[in-house]
Amino acid sequence: MATQFPDDFKCPISLEIMSDPVILSSGHTFDRASIQRWLDDGHRTCPITKLPLPEYPSLIPNHALRSLISNYALVSPLKLHHQPLREPQALISTLTSPSSTLDSKLDSLDQLTRLSKRDAAFRSKLTESGAVTAVLRCVGSNDPTLQEKALSLLINLSLDDDNKVGLVAEGAIGRIVAALLGGGSPNCRALAATMLTSLAVVEVNKATIGAYPYAIGALVSLLMDGKGREKREAATALYAICSFPDNRRRAVQCGAVPILMRIADSGLDRSVEVLGLLAKCKEGREEMVSFNGCVRILVRVLKNGSSRGIQYALLTLNSLCCYSEATCLEARKEGVLELCMGLLDDDNEKIRRNASNLIQVLSGNYSMR
Repeated sequence: MATQFPDDFKCPISLEIMSDPVILSSGHTFDRASIQRWLDDGHRTCPITKLPLPEYPSLIPNHALRSLISNYALVSPLKLHHQPLREPQALISTLTSPSSTLDSKLDSLDQLTRLSKRDAAFRSKLTESGAVTAVLRCVGSNDPTLQEKALSLLINLSLDDDNKVGLVAEGAIGRIVAALLGGGSPNCRALAATMLTSLAVVEVNKATIGAYPYAIGALVSLLMDGKGREKREAATALYAICSFPDNRRRAVQCGAVPILMRIADSGLDRSVEVLGLLAKCKEGREEMVSFNGCVRILVRVLKNGSSRGIQYALLTLNSLCCYSEATCLEARKEGVLELCMGLLDDDNEKIRRNASNLIQVLSGNYSMR
């Protein structure tokens, strides 16, 4: 079927029509799922050019190509599917029926995911129909493919804030945490972390997730043991959850600080963003100032990090230097004051403001907290 489409619509790895095309730093486009599997397997070269890639490669959405594929599908929708679309209620019935085969459940999840991706009204009807219970049951399956597809559908359903609260009420957090802790695929664990990030957009859910047994601990474990995408998604989820103050202490108690420090040293700037939040609590600051090389790691981020990495490295250093005179002295020795002076002309207003605040601290115009 795929041969009826232009070759540019096909992923160079899977040779299938791309549903989520992304651009690698080499300039070539791949379907996100395929290139992510390639990276998760430990490859750090472009599959086409064989040129080396960064330790944490960026995947940039190719919106233009995605739009072309979508428009082509509207003109000839049957070409995209090996089976005709069924009525939503029939798809839901397939998920809930004990006699349904694995393949039929996978097909139902695929079709429901496609239908729910851009249709808010359909997502609302789906949650009201009682489908969530069946989808959550699939998340608890021992089949990794069924887990992944069910989590992808849940992520779509969680796009609407009303649904985020409803999903938590249906018991989604327990299933998601179990997926994080289970022996599923790396992609399954990454999707579970993404789902927690989505649910945490609603403030009340942040408290609920943080208080749920093992939720934060599972993310910290994924941060420590996961591969590239798993680490990124775990750090992103922690960042979302730890904007709620009580969760910062919980993350510190789960051992997040030394893990985040080591990951920050390897170049994942998202971990520095989480450190910036954890530095706002006393327990977080205590852990950071006792970590050998903390200041040197943050200085490396100031020199080589992304714009957000630099912003949060400055924020973290500000918190630590206000808390610890010894850290303040070490920061001066590492040349932080000079680095901050150079950042006063940065294009980013937050970087300029954070650099100015840190200059005040390092110059002695602050009170110890």
